[in-house]
Amino acid sequence: MKRIVFLDYLRIFACFLVMVVHASENFYGAGGESDLVGPQAYLASEADRLWVSLYDGFSRMSVPLFIIVSAYLLVPMREEQTSWQYLKRRFTRILPPFFVFMILYSTLPLLWGQISGETSARDLSRILLNFPTLAGHLWFMYPLVSIYLFTPVISPWLRKATPKEELCFIGLFVLSTCIPYLNRWCGEVWGQCFWNEYHMLWYFSGYLGYTVMAHYIRVHLKWSRSTRFGVGLALAVVGLALTIYSFYVQAVPGKVHVTPVLEIGWAMCTINCVMATAGTFLLFTCIRSEKAPGFVTEMSKLSYGVYLMHMFWLGLWVSVFKSALELPTVSAIPCIAMATFVSCFITAKVISYISGSKWIIG
Repeated sequence: MKRIVFLDYLRIFACFLVMVVHASENFYGAGGESDLVGPQAYLASEADRLWVSLYDGFSRMSVPLFIIVSAYLLVPMREEQTSWQYLKRRFTRILPPFFVFMILYSTLPLLWGQISGETSARDLSRILLNFPTLAGHLWFMYPLVSIYLFTPVISPWLRKATPKEELCFIGLFVLSTCIPYLNRWCGEVWGQCFWNEYHMLWYFSGYLGYTVMAHYIRVHLKWSRSTRFGVGLALAVVGLALTIYSFYVQAVPGKVHVTPVLEIGWAMCTINCVMATAGTFLLFTCIRSEKAPGFVTEMSKLSYGVYLMHMFWLGLWVSVFKSALELPTVSAIPCIAMATFVSCFITAKVISYISGSKWIIG
């Protein structure tokens, strides 16, 4: 299968943004087993408030971009495929490395005292239930698995749906992304109450909306390159501005914040994040290159392994740039992110030479 060049660039970009998000979290965490943010958040200074808002807010489209890239390539499944064939191919690629790193995150931190034996045993016992204590980034695997499971269900509809029908679905999805704000300002809406979380648009909400959006862009969107660039730039700028501002306006330094409240605009399925994601994706579709440089293709192929392992490297570079060198926030966050990304890429490349490496890094 011929590689789609702009997707290789986009996959690398999204992977790096994940590093930026987690590098930034070290500057508004409020304590715990790691410096990453937990249920509570705390910003020490105006500088932290500004640069965390900018860096982290800009990077919150990383996960939706991964979903769109995956859906752009894999949805709908081929008509001649059975559901079992599709799921077997997808899951044999992503699940073995996922479980390998679940075990590694549950055990390796024992070596440097980051977790106790009790925590390790608990994490190992819960591997089939949820991600380990120090591997919060693996939450993404669960919605990804869900999208794969649902692909055989939605594929027949996508093959037959008209552009207007898909736009109707996307419109309802976009409306559903406004619900977090409606809940804050208006309370429970559209059937929500203390005993029912399944609001009227529940089945149009979540990452499935990005999946349909990816299919619509690939199959039905016939805009010229200049139109895609203009609309994409406008959507990205407005979406990112709202995403950054939503955090900055609330993040008062010296005050302990409830993280979900502070990060309301950073949830991946909010209207502002949808705008930023869709706009950025359209911008990347404007790349005309028919072949990417070899290192870009290689980085794209290794991106899954880079994502899985990056928390192991992140803590090291936080200790270097934040603690030892005490760089200001404006430079510490990108330095941590870049050093983590490069370290992970080199590690993944070395592992790729091992026989059977696909079971470790995909």
